[in-house]
Amino acid sequence: MKKSSIIFLALLILSIISGWLLSKASLIGRTGINLFYKEYQFLKVWWQGALVVLILLLILWMIHQLIKVRFTRGKATLAHSIALVVYLAGLYLTYNDFRTDLSHRLLGERFHLGAYLFWIAAIMLAIVYLVSPRKNPDTPITQENFPENTEPIKHTNDR
Repeated sequence: MKKSSIIFLALLILSIISGWLLSKASLIGRTGINLFYKEYQFLKVWWQGALVVLILLLILWMIHQLIKVRFTRGKATLAHSIALVVYLAGLYLTYNDFRTDLSHRLLGERFHLGAYLFWIAAIMLAIVYLVSPRKNPDTPITQENFPENTEPIKHTNDR
């Protein structure tokens, strides 16, 4: 399996679990969503929440991939490190919000775990890009150094 398919499979599984957990809000939390916070009704259906989480994680994945391809190794490492710090701060602020805001606290622990799982998946994504090697670390891929006419290499056993 290629590395990208493993990452996609991991993000898909974490998104499904996160969506399922987000749909398991407490009775008071579901009532609050029905009466006051109608814009969050998509979280009551597990696959809709999972789809939103997956789309957000895929966007983060594309950003990390663009950073890896376009920047030099030093700048890419700095950008992935900054992203990791932002994700850790997001996890902490989410935890703090769930502990201090009464309406969020009433959503229940399963809902909280679904939100934490999103941040954990983002943290794992940043760590993967921090530790993954790069073939040519000092040259970013730009239009100038991208070959114009690239043809596949012909092997001797090709007919």
